[in-house]
Amino acid sequence: MFSATSPAGHAVKVPGRRETVVLLAGLMALNAFAIDAMIPALPAIGAELGVAEDNRRQLIVVAYMLGFGVGQAFWGPLADRFGRKPILAIGVALYSGFALLCGVASSFELLIAGRVAMGASAAVTRVLVVAMVRDLFDGEAMAKVMSLVFMTFMLVPVLAPNIGQAILLVGPWRAIFWLLAGYGVVMWLWSFARLPETLHPEFRRALNLRDIAAAARIAAFDRLSLGYTLAMTAIFGGLTAYIASIQQIVFDTYAAPRLIGLVFAGVAAPMALASWANSRVIGKYGLRRVGHGGLIGFVVITTLHAVVAHVIAEPLWLFAALMGLTMMAFAFTTSNFATLAMTNMAAIAGTASSVQGVSGTIGGALIGLVIGQAFDGSQRPFLIGFAACGMVGLVMVLITERGRLFGGIDAPPEPDTA
Repeated sequence: MFSATSPAGHAVKVPGRRETVVLLAGLMALNAFAIDAMIPALPAIGAELGVAEDNRRQLIVVAYMLGFGVGQAFWGPLADRFGRKPILAIGVALYSGFALLCGVASSFELLIAGRVAMGASAAVTRVLVVAMVRDLFDGEAMAKVMSLVFMTFMLVPVLAPNIGQAILLVGPWRAIFWLLAGYGVVMWLWSFARLPETLHPEFRRALNLRDIAAAARIAAFDRLSLGYTLAMTAIFGGLTAYIASIQQIVFDTYAAPRLIGLVFAGVAAPMALASWANSRVIGKYGLRRVGHGGLIGFVVITTLHAVVAHVIAEPLWLFAALMGLTMMAFAFTTSNFATLAMTNMAAIAGTASSVQGVSGTIGGALIGLVIGQAFDGSQRPFLIGFAACGMVGLVMVLITERGRLFGGIDAPPEPDTA
């Protein structure tokens, strides 16, 4: 165990730093695993449940993410009232239950309903991991821990599609959901046994609509919270489009279904590397310099990729290489933007995490659905949409920072709640 000094000046006993990071990352990975392990199984699910349209199968991914977005509206206020630990336990238990429901679904409609409920349950991990890190750390220390959590979490997309593909070699697609349910049980036991309660007594809030609305209004109108949440919404829209479209791109555009796991690993590995690197460089260069640099890199690479795909017949290896560079820039951007969005939210961390998560996830899911439904047999509509998401994110950051990028470590913008 080690003692972390919170932004409020309280010492909280938590497991060793390494175990804490891996545990929090494992909780967040419940969500990533539930999305990425499904990708190789989409054709099999469609064939068994009578879904002939390829684009309609994208709902298996998008429905989960919509539920994930809606669920975040509830977990934060509950965690601010009753504490992080009991609410986390309830959410993870529901996740496992709904995973089992998806595993026995006899119709596409029931599967989609189960995916929405499963996503809403998994939302507890996104809300409470961010809130617990905010409870325990501040500023660049928070960003370092968040980067390490994201680094471990980003390893899931490397493994999950390959695990899903391996399961399909020996069993039905339903076995993927059974595995997800078992993983949820393991994380429930580990977190219940090892994580302490991190909510500080003075930050405990009454569970009434007036207080919740007041906290939500602070999160919605604080300049940093609003601006960086909108920027992340646009960027996550591109990520959702990638997750929704990648199976069709690899299977249909490139006719290489056996390479789906390798492509995922090649794209996801640079994300994990960038998250680790981010934890090492933010102390030297600051949140804004690294985050803004990542965003500009994201815009440049996605725009270049869209142009390349328009000019030449892009081979799969080049598509995967450019997507890997894009996701590297994505990792430098999102973990720092999440920290900046929470800068002024210590007293309402749970509710603020909910408000930011609802906007980012639902908005990103809808943007991703629009881009994904434009799939026409080629990767070009996806790449154009991805580049547009980056440009919108850059505009949001410029507005938030009043046209100033790369602010110094000791010169953040003044908090603005107007």
